Amino acid sequence: MPCTTLLVGKKASYDGSTLIARNEDSPAGMYSSKKLIVVDPKDQPRKYKSKISQVEIDLPDNPLSYTSCPNADPKMGTWAAAGINSANVSMTATETITTNPRVFGADPLIEIDWANPMKKKKKGAPNVGIGEEDLVVITLPYVKSAKEGAKRLGMLLEKYGTYECNGIAFSDKDEIWWLETIGGHNWIAKRVKDEEYVIMPNQFGLDNFDFNDAYGAQKENMCSKGLKELTEKFYLDLNLDQEFNPRLAYGSHSDSDHVYNTPRAWYMARYFNPKTYKWDGPMADYMPESDDIPWSLVPEHKITVEDVKYILSSHYQGTPYDPYSKDEHNPRRGIYRPIGVNRTNFLTISQIRGYVPAEISSIEWICFGSNVFNAIVPIYANTTSIPSYLAKTSEKVTIDNFYWASRLIGALADPIYRFAIPDIERYQDMVAHKSRVILNKFDKEMSKKHDYSLISRANEDLVAMVQVATDKAVSRALWLASNYMKNAYSRSDQ
Repeated sequence: MPCTTLLVGKKASYDGSTLIARNEDSPAGMYSSKKLIVVDPKDQPRKYKSKISQVEIDLPDNPLSYTSCPNADPKMGTWAAAGINSANVSMTATETITTNPRVFGADPLIEIDWANPMKKKKKGAPNVGIGEEDLVVITLPYVKSAKEGAKRLGMLLEKYGTYECNGIAFSDKDEIWWLETIGGHNWIAKRVKDEEYVIMPNQFGLDNFDFNDAYGAQKENMCSKGLKELTEKFYLDLNLDQEFNPRLAYGSHSDSDHVYNTPRAWYMARYFNPKTYKWDGPMADYMPESDDIPWSLVPEHKITVEDVKYILSSHYQGTPYDPYSKDEHNPRRGIYRPIGVNRTNFLTISQIRGYVPAEISSIEWICFGSNVFNAIVPIYANTTSIPSYLAKTSEKVTIDNFYWASRLIGALADPIYRFAIPDIERYQDMVAHKSRVILNKFDKEMSKKHDYSLISRANEDLVAMVQVATDKAVSRALWLASNYMKNAYSRSDQ
């Protein structure tokens, strides 16, 4: 799926926690309704079968519980998308990425009949093919560290192969690992430096890698068996010097990248490092269509959850490319794909904290719909259930759940952006500060008393707060949108 990912190492974050975040965006014209649930070990399958590829995988008999953000309608598969398990390991899957024909020639993808993606396999067909539909379910319940997550997924990719190109993040309280697939059976993974953040639009990202470490101690680099030999055999390495750049070898730099992908990386890096480089004008170090924007950087200030939400909601504010620009005659308005796009299904920010008891270490921040107009709420992830406002999304449009209420706010507010955005910002800020108050209250109480039965009450208080605020925001957006309808007329009968 077209998505945007941001990873923040523990020394780059405001409180020393690791942060991994991703917008899950649907393809154009599609909107997948989502929910947040907890999967109990007894409900985890022991034999998994994918709907798209029909691959069958025997799973271990000792799964952990984990949160999941699946599709509300399971007809196309689970698509668990993101979650945190009871060992305080987080995973987000996936960021759809790009590659090039040389990679596909060296290691072809598993073939899927995309005209009939769920067509029953012929008897005797190979048991192969995993993808975004499957990855969280077959990986997250079985790992106890971020590195272990990358290793397990790498093993599954080598064994079963994949039919698509993806990037996947894993985190625990100390580390973040980023894995990218290469062709049908190969992969590459790198540990995010503690003091850095990573920016990932829908494009192969890694721009440095150490094969010696990957083939040896694996302190910060890992890859599939034989990846170096495959790279040499098929002349994939395009570097002119001795330093290997995987983006040149395995990635792309097409015209479509320059309007769809690289501008998002440019805007994120420009936000967190405004003084480190020159981003604008003819003498800029990096421009929206630059192919060499760094994969990771040390930010100029520590990054907060609110920063992550803001940048993953952004639409090139303060630049000529903002689709909401008042200048209707600006030819550059809206030429690049925004980060905060209309077809976002959800944003999750997984925050794994090392300074509180393990039972309350993991916070999953979540919002649904277009990030420009929605508000994000935190949930204690180590719980047995999620309040129904988040967990009971149906296919019926209703303001009784967070997904549909958020979608409605965005659809109502977008056509009247200039008039609606002050109310939207007040709604977002109010939810943010009330969330902090509730989190701080329960963090203090649970850390002092070690009574973790309070987690359910904390989540109920958080969700009750956001539901009241969201109901008011829907009402306000509807009132404003009604006032600015095209058939409005100033004279009335009063």
